[in-house]
Formats: sequence, C-alpha cells, structure tokens
Amino acid sequence: MRVFRLPEATAEDPAIASWLKGKPEALVSIARRWFARMRECGGDVLVTMHDGQPTACVQDAAFGYVNVFTAHVNIGFFNGAVLEDPAGLLEGAGKFMRHVKIKPGAEPDSSALADLIAAAYQDMKAREIASRKRP
Repeated sequence: MRVFRLPEATAEDPAIASWLKGKPEALVSIARRWFARMRECGGDVLVTMHDGQPTACVQDAAFGYVNVFTAHVNIGFFNGAVLEDPAGLLEGAGKFMRHVKIKPGAEPDSSALADLIAAAYQDMKAREIASRKRP
C-alpha cells in the first residue's frame, strides 16, 4: 500500500501564495482553480510545498499537486496510475504518478477532471486509514 507522507503539511502554507506570484496569470488562474478543488475535497486536506509545487494531502498523505510550466499547468496525482480515467485525461507512464496537462484556452472536461481529483482524494483517504490500522 503506497502512501507518500509529508509531515510538514498544514492547513495553510504561505509558501504556496509566494510561489504563485510572478508566474503568468493565465497559468496561475488554472493552477489556483484546480488546487482549490483539491482543498475542497474534505476537512482533512492539508497542504505544503513539496519539490517546488503546491501539494494537497489527506492529513500528511500526498494525493495531488499543481505545477506551472512555461506554457501549461500540470494537475498531478501521486497514485494516478490506479485511477479510473474514462475521459482519457491522464498522461504519464510512471509506475505510480500521472498528470493532466492544461494549456490556457484548451481546458479539458472540467467535470472529468473534478472526478479525477475526487477519486484521488478518496483513494488516498482509504490508503491513509488502512496504513494507520497496520501494526
């Protein structure tokens, strides 16, 4: 059972707002929208900056992140390889992680992306609870 823990996660990390400053507004608005969606998943969602990107956790178990690049934003999932993706939004071929690439003016189906975020949260919540029950 893969749970990547970030014990530094808190209810609010000021480094996230600082990180967003100075990046192109068209990209920042995309990142803010989807990171806010991750934060809205539940009262147990905490956040931190990890590897230079805003990361959302169930307690301290990372489930999603956003990252701003030159011309696109990635909405990423730490266990994205196990998520059902009927809309085919996920990219990547790693063993665990997957992401959705979003370019300004070419946003994917927002309902399908919201479903992926909710599924990533629920998957990690189940993993986090199960990992705490292990001796």
